[in-house]
Amino acid sequence: MKYLHTMVRIKNLEESLDFYCNKLGLEELRRIESEKGRFSLIFLAGPGDSSAQIELTYNWDEEELGNGSRNFGHLAYAVNNIYEVCQRLSDGGVVINRPPRDGHMAFVRSPDNISIEILQNGSALEPIEPWKSMENVGEW
Repeated sequence: MKYLHTMVRIKNLEESLDFYCNKLGLEELRRIESEKGRFSLIFLAGPGDSSAQIELTYNWDEEELGNGSRNFGHLAYAVNNIYEVCQRLSDGGVVINRPPRDGHMAFVRSPDNISIEILQNGSALEPIEPWKSMENVGEW
């Protein structure tokens, strides 16, 4: 398992990039724009160290974030076999909030309600049962 990133929602893209890049000193690694989803994902890391990233999530439509409770998104880990990891979690009593229907992504929550994203390392696995028929449960 490899740690990938921590996601934080931001309200103002320009102000946040100024803070994280110009003031804090992080560098932009990549950016994903989703016209359909109406959001931007900006991945940042310290100079020369892309192993510990922060993902800034900017939703194009105005959103109230509150005092930080809505800003923090999730921790993300890449795994060698998403189905095996999800089965181990499920066998241990963990609810799979967003099953890996696509063989690529799943979400669970920690006992403290922290959202954990699990991503298949490399290409997505072929969708298989029981995962591909499972519905989302709760929030993720």
